[in-house]
Amino acid sequence: MNAHPPRLRLHGRDDTPGVSAGLSASFYLPYAHSSVATAVLQSLEVYQRTVGPRVLTSYEGDDGEWQPLDSHGWAEVHRGMQEEPWANVHLSGASPEAAFRFDYLGRERVDAPSVSGLGEVSAVSFWLSTEYMEQRGPRQTRELLMALAAPLPFASGNAGLAFSGSLDVAANIRQVRRDCVRYPGLDVLRLSMTSLRIGTRVRGPSWLTFLGAPVLSQLGGADQLRSRLNAPSTTVQAEKGTSAVVTLGDWPATGDSEHGEPLSSYRELARVLEPWTLWGEGESILGLDPEAARRWERRFLD
Repeated sequence: MNAHPPRLRLHGRDDTPGVSAGLSASFYLPYAHSSVATAVLQSLEVYQRTVGPRVLTSYEGDDGEWQPLDSHGWAEVHRGMQEEPWANVHLSGASPEAAFRFDYLGRERVDAPSVSGLGEVSAVSFWLSTEYMEQRGPRQTRELLMALAAPLPFASGNAGLAFSGSLDVAANIRQVRRDCVRYPGLDVLRLSMTSLRIGTRVRGPSWLTFLGAPVLSQLGGADQLRSRLNAPSTTVQAEKGTSAVVTLGDWPATGDSEHGEPLSSYRELARVLEPWTLWGEGESILGLDPEAARRWERRFLD
């Protein structure tokens, strides 16, 4: 495991924004926007209160342009969250590539649960810088992540290191394709794509893996899950009776293959979650060919 979170900076080309390592927390909510808007706003208030009310400085308007997140901007965000049947909210720091960010996709309707567990859901993500984690330490950071999750009726969620930045820039995504092989502990998150399919499935292991009622009940509950995880750095904490969070060590790990960093606890959890894991993201998120996508998705299994 890392003694501290990594500071990775991947530079773009031709003055394009670079890609860095950030700490992301994403949650998948199998409910329509009208049912979860209040809970999402509660989580956003926790985020603001903890990281600072002035950290988020801009929002994406209906025209796709970034606008100042002043009193008028906040009024627009709250109006949309509370009055519209769906929501597409993106808040950021100094730029869309900033270390602190909030993204929420509230669906007007979600797919009914299917036998496969696949379907379209609402989803929300919060971003923090690795510097934030270094300054506050893992305990306070984990407490924040748990507080963000508390109001949310999630089916699953993940909190850990991820590539942060403009992944729509061709040079950047090529760099991420290379570096995600070296750093298997860094996730590649595209909320809009994942939320179209994930339903009640999970995205595999991360530093904190949140499991809601559907998967947790099929695993036999928190106690049964705990009995299947033997890594000394792994903890399982039951929450509200119907959910649990699995924590893999004190700090998130990159799994840097060039330095032989082991990810044994991630591999152990991946094996347990394999029957309920969402597959196919390597092709849709990273644009990999089927074989390369399979290798990336099964990086903790094969």
